[in-house]
Amino acid sequence: MSVPASSFSCGSIGVMRIKETLGAAFPPAHLLPDLPADAIERHMGWLAPSHYDPAKRRFVMGTHSWLLRTKHHTILVDTCIGNHKPRPNSPGFYDLELPYIERLAHAGYKPEDIDLVLCTHLHVDHVGWNTQLRNGRWVPTFPNAKVLCSKAELVSAEAKANADRPGEDDRAIWQDSLLPVLEAGQLQTITGAHAIEDGLLVEPTPGHTPGHVVLRAESGGQRMLFAGDLCHHPLQVYYPDVNSRFCEHAEGARATRRRILADCAESGALFAPAHWGPPHAARVKANAGSFSLNWA
Repeated sequence: MSVPASSFSCGSIGVMRIKETLGAAFPPAHLLPDLPADAIERHMGWLAPSHYDPAKRRFVMGTHSWLLRTKHHTILVDTCIGNHKPRPNSPGFYDLELPYIERLAHAGYKPEDIDLVLCTHLHVDHVGWNTQLRNGRWVPTFPNAKVLCSKAELVSAEAKANADRPGEDDRAIWQDSLLPVLEAGQLQTITGAHAIEDGLLVEPTPGHTPGHVVLRAESGGQRMLFAGDLCHHPLQVYYPDVNSRFCEHAEGARATRRRILADCAESGALFAPAHWGPPHAARVKANAGSFSLNWA
């Protein structure tokens, strides 16, 4: 088994990508319905092969956690899909059996070493490894970790799960990936901006979901921004008004995306979302009302 594909540093903060999945995923028109018809052709020079598979005509995407190591904390940002999860409405996520924990171990960490998990939001592919199946029960994967999410996001997730007609897999996500950490006393909600420690700030970025957040890291004059699903695919940097089909609040998602991309362009922060192909993070440049990327 190989070492995690990407590692970075942000001053004294060590950063690693812990892979869960990577490969040909959605057709462009499915993920980004409003993408201009010529976008793939115009950007093919950098899209293939890391971000688009021309033979399959699908975006190359993945799921991964970002692991941050500071003087005080070992942090996972987002916990992907998870193993053995019943997801009948999400065939690509159904009953997986992937070596995520083994990859974490190869990076030098056990589940017990994680003391903080930040869920940027509570969609199916960001909460799965909060729990694992043991002896027929869902139990917390990271027994010593505090699990953070925004209060608005937890309220939204609970409402979806308890609706008369819940959406795709919403009730299952609540029952197998959220309720066990809630009942174990590990889940903590936050409101507004929240400092984890000096140089690590959780910031509200609503739009993709009601309570979506990002994590800003700053150390030694360097900056990174762990962006969750603000941009599912790098093309959304070039077309910031194009939402994914999974954005819950269209105008809010567009406004937040533009705000954060502009901030990264100005500050020089390395932009690190949850689903991009290699090298998985990039610098953002402002470009006449839009943006472009310099790959890390």
